[in-house]
Amino acid sequence: MEKFKMKKKFNRKKAYAVHDSTDHENRDIVSESYLETIFRRFRRHHLAVISLVVLVVLGGAALLAPVLAPYKPDDIVGTFSGAPCKEFWLGTDQIGRDVFSRLLYAMRISLLVGIMATLISTVVGVVLGLIAGYFGGVPDMLIMRFTDMVMSFPYILLVLVAAAIFKPGLWNIILILGFVDWPGIARLVRGNVLNLRETNFIKGNIVAGMPLSHILFSEILPNTVAPILVYATSVLAISMLDEAALSFLGLGVQPPAASLGNMLNGAQSLTVLTRQPWLWIPAGILIVVLVMAINFIGDALRDALDPNSGR
Repeated sequence: MEKFKMKKKFNRKKAYAVHDSTDHENRDIVSESYLETIFRRFRRHHLAVISLVVLVVLGGAALLAPVLAPYKPDDIVGTFSGAPCKEFWLGTDQIGRDVFSRLLYAMRISLLVGIMATLISTVVGVVLGLIAGYFGGVPDMLIMRFTDMVMSFPYILLVLVAAAIFKPGLWNIILILGFVDWPGIARLVRGNVLNLRETNFIKGNIVAGMPLSHILFSEILPNTVAPILVYATSVLAISMLDEAALSFLGLGVQPPAASLGNMLNGAQSLTVLTRQPWLWIPAGILIVVLVMAINFIGDALRDALDPNSGR
């Protein structure tokens, strides 16, 4: 009997200890900041964490291309279509340029196109979405009808026609992709603004006579940044794929400048495909890795920024 009482007392103390530990963890979760919560949720996605590391490493290598590249990207330093060796890790291309050096510089171009096109499309989409969602009426109707008209065209056809009309080049491709990718962001922002416009804190700002710029950019915009950021990651991946496709077809970044797309251009030849894989496999793998890494990060951000997701 005494043993039973001692065991019961011990179990009660253990239950209290577990309860106290749980309360302490809950208090820690409640007291953490918003950024700490996002970081904690993001760390659950192991693929996203690995993708972030890969993206940082590849982005750093691209940024430091002038330091890391053993040769200048346009210098003829070896034999034509030379196989990989100790001197040329990834071989040489059809005119004797080092493939590894060109690959580092090509990543710079492809990432630049993706980032700049995403920034342009995000700014255009956010501004139009804010105007349409907040003012409503005629501005909303005009902006949304124009958005519907742009979205009614097949996306790839619109990009190809624009690239064919304007002279191919780096900045032309950036502008084309930037001004084609904005409708999705505009519709997303408009939907969020329509919901936020009816909330009490926005109505309170209007009644208090706060300036329009303050209401739009200090109250509404910060509360819609999360979905914009998630959507922007998909735009970044799509822009990089589009640049690769256009450069592969000869409508994008023009030689001698190196991009991942025009490095794949040589793969149109059956001889290159079968006998010289070092000319196209590294560039193809980099495109796949970069796009997958960006998509994994975007999925993790969507879950981490969702206020309805579990703790």
